[in-house]
Amino acid sequence: MPSVLQRHPRYALLSAFLLLATFLLLASHQTPMTYIYSAEGADWVKDRVAISERIYQKTLMEREGLIRKFGPTPDKITSFPPDEEPWPPYTLWDFFPAAFNCPHEIERIGALGDGGKWVCGMSRVVTKPDCIIYSVGINHESSFEAELLSRTDNCQVWGYDFSVHEFGPEVQDSPALLRRAHFKPYGLAGTNAHGPEDTNKMYTLQSLMALNGHSHIDILKVDIESWEFETLTTLLRSYMVEDQPLPFGQLQLEIHVWDKKFPEMLKWWETLEDAGLRPFWTEPNLVYANYNRGGSPELAEYSFLNIRGNNIFISNEEFERARKVRHGPRE
Repeated sequence: MPSVLQRHPRYALLSAFLLLATFLLLASHQTPMTYIYSAEGADWVKDRVAISERIYQKTLMEREGLIRKFGPTPDKITSFPPDEEPWPPYTLWDFFPAAFNCPHEIERIGALGDGGKWVCGMSRVVTKPDCIIYSVGINHESSFEAELLSRTDNCQVWGYDFSVHEFGPEVQDSPALLRRAHFKPYGLAGTNAHGPEDTNKMYTLQSLMALNGHSHIDILKVDIESWEFETLTTLLRSYMVEDQPLPFGQLQLEIHVWDKKFPEMLKWWETLEDAGLRPFWTEPNLVYANYNRGGSPELAEYSFLNIRGNNIFISNEEFERARKVRHGPRE
């Protein structure tokens, strides 16, 4: 028995047209995204970073849409809308998601509570012979630095904090760890400055690195109570003007947005992005939120990967160079 399409050829043409139109309509609403990794032996890490960057750029477009929705311009957005009608269902942190994918394992280093940080690719650090860690902001808690030291035999940690005189007890009470830990009561700032009688010494990151004879830092942890805005702006722009990659592989940063307006935060955050920093992890500071009941969640921890340059977290080439220095070439 002939089918309907055989008896009515026009139905077949109409069906084919509808199928084609549906396909084209669906295709026009999808963002092309290729997930293809290199063959064995190639730099698969760079492939993963490239895919993550395409995903991140999509997130930036979504951020622009969110600003238009609740703004429609940045100056019209309240960082933490008051609990009153009409109530926009967002907070400042919704505009800055940690949308970048670390190409390696992610794990928390240090305490599960305040003091611990999320790190991308700890396995890359363990095998690096000249591993350099900078930690700015100690405040009597060094579980992060202690775990980095205890899990490696090659990392050196430089700690800075003008408000204390030594590392926290996690490092200070361990002679084995102290052999690879170096503390100075200095602060990190946008310019070098010394107080009366040479107290409250403040240094730029470039100056601290020069004092130590370092050209690169693998992990940089910064917790400087809202001075990150001024300090990082000056630091990043000094490298961006020269079109040079930042001198560190990743950044663990606590952001304090006390009294910051949304346009100011947005401009500063875009400077981080322009310099090559991509957030791969975030969490609110719940200790601060719990102790300030009824207040805004103004503190958040972020971890960033630097996708510019040739550091061990984004390049197998640099990782293999470091491995050969430590173990020698493979047979």
